[in-house]
Amino acid sequence: MTVRAKLHLTSMTTYEWGGKKLRFDTRYDSSIPEDQRFQKATPTGSIEMQIDNPIALEQFEIGKDYYVDFSPVPVADAQKAA
Repeated sequence: MTVRAKLHLTSMTTYEWGGKKLRFDTRYDSSIPEDQRFQKATPTGSIEMQIDNPIALEQFEIGKDYYVDFSPVPVADAQKAA
């Protein structure tokens, strides 16, 4: 089963070594039907990620919303046998 959250990119902090820390927060507009559905299903909170990959960083823009999907990682067959 997958759980989907809708998060808003609120800030990017640039590190001296070139990477960035991205902060995503829950934020909802009560006039948007999709946001009304997510408000009932997504807990309030935030996620921070450090990214050092320039190509990955190009995919993010402050002020935009992003979906984040959470799903369990399957146990490898080798781990099942142990």
